[in-house]
Amino acid sequence: MTANLPVPTGGPPASTLTDALTSAAGYARDATSPRTIKAYASDWRDFSAWCVLHKSPDLPASVETTAAYLAHLADKGLKVSTITRRAAAIAFAHRLRCSAPPTAAEPVKAVLRGIRRQLGSAVERKAPATARAVSKMLAKVPPTRRGARDRAILLLGFAAALRRSEIAALDLADIERTAGGILLFIRSSKTDQEGAGYAIAIPAGSKLRPLEGLDAWLELRGDAPGSLFGVCDATVALVVKRAARRARLDPAQFSGHSLRAGFVTSALEHGADLFRVMDVTRHRRVETLREYDRRAKAFKDHPGKGFL
Repeated sequence: MTANLPVPTGGPPASTLTDALTSAAGYARDATSPRTIKAYASDWRDFSAWCVLHKSPDLPASVETTAAYLAHLADKGLKVSTITRRAAAIAFAHRLRCSAPPTAAEPVKAVLRGIRRQLGSAVERKAPATARAVSKMLAKVPPTRRGARDRAILLLGFAAALRRSEIAALDLADIERTAGGILLFIRSSKTDQEGAGYAIAIPAGSKLRPLEGLDAWLELRGDAPGSLFGVCDATVALVVKRAARRARLDPAQFSGHSLRAGFVTSALEHGADLFRVMDVTRHRRVETLREYDRRAKAFKDHPGKGFL
């Protein structure tokens, strides 16, 4: 799945062009996040193996082969989200090779529409870890070194509405102390693929007190430069689930994303301005937060309040 770029004639020596083309291929791959590239690579291996089994070329793949593969995945019972990602991986591989993606053909689009219609495409939503839920979780965190780390992860992840990958990527140098709290610098994220960076303000707080939790962890961690927590994004999800279990909440209902969703839900429940919430979450579209707003205010001024 590497770019197959054309080599121009004449000009610089071949070795120089080869180096430049290798570099160009690297930049092309970097246009997509490493996590997505990893997922696409796994998806592509599955498609390629299926093509070998059925003696069909994988690149370029025919419209018929691609449609049959996607139907095969649906028949196996894979989720719509997984099938959609497999189709995106096939398209990605073809674009890198300057080939027309078979997924752009109407027959393949029709197959995908049929799969979504038959299997349903509703997103499986995890419970938001609201301020109330986080408070319950924090109350059951043990007074150990790992407990101090977990407490800081829960507090920063919630207070800054972070994705689990952003929590895992935090570095000690990303913290800037200010009079009102801290500025947490996010170097890159899902909505900032070019790495422009963004600073999120986290106040000291008077209830959950996120900075107290952070300082307690830093006292144990020390001031050595490097990763703030020393965890991967999968560990962040485990921290949330473990904390939920201790608080007698259903861990199956929570995920690494629950902290981010919980901040949004809690902020909207407390009447925060939608655009101010977006300053923290870095959402680019208001529509993305509409569902959170609807859920947070589902029972406020309910039309059946007077007679139900």
